[in-house]
Parts: sequence; C-alpha cells; structure tokens
Amino acid sequence: MAFPMSDEEFDAAAFEALDSIPQRLRDMIDNVVIFVEDRYQPEPGEDPKTVLLGLYEGIPLTERGNEPWAMPDRIMLYKEAILDICSTRDEVVDQVTITVVHEVAHFFGIDDATLHRLGWG
Repeated sequence: MAFPMSDEEFDAAAFEALDSIPQRLRDMIDNVVIFVEDRYQPEPGEDPKTVLLGLYEGIPLTERGNEPWAMPDRIMLYKEAILDICSTRDEVVDQVTITVVHEVAHFFGIDDATLHRLGWG
C-alpha cells in the first residue's frame, strides 16, 4: 500500500534531498528546474507500463556548448510512483533523496550504468 503524504511534505523531502548535495556541486547547478508530478506518462511507442520515479530532461554539463537558446533543464519527480513503493515517511525521504541525486547526476553527465554501480540506481 502506498504511503500517504501531502504535497507539502513531499516537497519538503525534495528540498532536503537537494540540501544533501554538497554545496560545491549545488553551486554548479544552473538553469535547472525541479517539478513534481503524479506519474510519468509514457511516450508514444514506449511500453505503456513504464514506471519512472524521476526523469532528467536537458543537456548534461558534459555535452554543453554555447546554447543561448537552451530552455532550462528539467528534473521530474513522480510522487505517486515513489509513494507506491514506500511504507514509511523515512522510506519516502530516502527514495526521494536517491531519485534527486540520480537525476542531478544525469545533469552532471553521469550515466545510468555508473549510477547503478555506485548504488544510486
């Protein structure tokens, strides 16, 4: 059963997760916005049963040039998907932290294989 949590509590967990990232790395995060949505909506042609906890959309730092036209990068957190796999507040906070760190790592150009190997998959 999904753990119940208000939007305010979930947002607070996301802010705590961001605060857990070392300041020198946070200072490098620029032109990135974080959104919370209920669930990921699979793209056309994608498995309709796809479940994501988070998603990074943008141009990683390792691939950036001078894109003055670039829209802000986006990190999405999928609240209901996270709550579905958690049974306590502490589990939610831990999973939000893992998800935020995972998606921020994509901003820095770290791929999924590396994140899984490091325990942030």
